[in-house]
Amino acid sequence: MVRVVAAIRVLVVEDHRVLAESLEFALNAEPGLEVVGLAGTCAEAVRVAATAKPDVALLDFHLPDGNGADLAATLRKRSPSLRIVMLTGDAGDDAMAAAVSAGAVGYLEKSRGAADVVEAIRRAAAGEILVPAAKLTRLLEVQRRRASEQADHERLARRLTPREREVLQLMFGGKDNRTIAEALVISLTTVRGHVQAILEKLEAHSKLEAVAKAAAVGLIDR
Repeated sequence: MVRVVAAIRVLVVEDHRVLAESLEFALNAEPGLEVVGLAGTCAEAVRVAATAKPDVALLDFHLPDGNGADLAATLRKRSPSLRIVMLTGDAGDDAMAAAVSAGAVGYLEKSRGAADVVEAIRRAAAGEILVPAAKLTRLLEVQRRRASEQADHERLARRLTPREREVLQLMFGGKDNRTIAEALVISLTTVRGHVQAILEKLEAHSKLEAVAKAAAVGLIDR
């Protein structure tokens, strides 16, 4: 008796229609693969996935109404068995870390050929993790660092009052105390008090160190 193996059902999420249709054509030409849906936005992808029931979703990272990492998290929440492969032009660590954190098992640049995409889909469907161990370690370190920076941002933001944040922003712009007082229409003595409070709260020994610390955790608009 011949055993019939079901085709791997693929959802392609790509907002460039020509590329999406090219991927559809290339994947459908491969034995054992079937594109069951195309979507150009996150919202459309959620709707299509709900009815098409794909095994693997091939996602662009940058979409008109969101990003692939957020979409991956949403799709996997609705269908935990869904395997996610990112296909994108953004090879930065932040994007890759976000994708891996959301549950993506693979991350391919758009410059890769169709054969690489096909192989990635087959391996993802087979349960493999396509991100090399060395890169995965680096991405996890990026995630850890980002989480630490976010925690620092929130901790320092809670310490500073809105007025101190304004003073800090002007300090970043190179303004001296007198100029800050004029800009905020407050007394020079009040400015000095705010500056001292900022130094204490940020555990800094100088204005320069305070500004550097604040900039490092995103408390300053650059």
